[in-house]
Amino acid sequence: MSESSRVATLNGNPLALLGPELHPGDPAPDFEAYDNKLQPVHLKETGSKVRIFSVLPSLDTPVCDAQTKRFNEEIAKLPDIDVYTVSVDLPFAMSRWCTAMGVDRVKMLSDYRKGSFGEAYGTLIRDLRLESRAIFVVGPDNTIKYVEYVKEVASHPDYDAAIAAARSAAGDGG
Repeated sequence: MSESSRVATLNGNPLALLGPELHPGDPAPDFEAYDNKLQPVHLKETGSKVRIFSVLPSLDTPVCDAQTKRFNEEIAKLPDIDVYTVSVDLPFAMSRWCTAMGVDRVKMLSDYRKGSFGEAYGTLIRDLRLESRAIFVVGPDNTIKYVEYVKEVASHPDYDAAIAAARSAAGDGG
């Protein structure tokens, strides 16, 4: 995958991203990530509900921790929506973190092996081989309904906008 001209920043320092910039209306790209049993997961295995893909660098950082906990709380109120956290954390570390933090609703996907999700969705930070922070809402028709690429990796995404977009895509105005 070639480098795009897009960058994210970490504490103001630019970080080159790999992959395309996606927009609402684009087809959701396929990917290969791994679940907590080291089984490959592709887009089709994520089901036919509305899905929120919450992309982050590492669960063991404060903003990533808060982001995943927030979506774990919100998903309880969103029965027609699935939430996936995507990072390059190893599946074992993701499982350990979920158990320690009581996160039991968000599904974890590890992009550690190939960076396939990051390259397909334009979130893979070239030099660090980490994901940049982003949110994607994908409809049942596998069309992207909402995208937020968070410019500063250490900043929070717009949770309310992502949740509103997911509710709208699910036919529940909220």
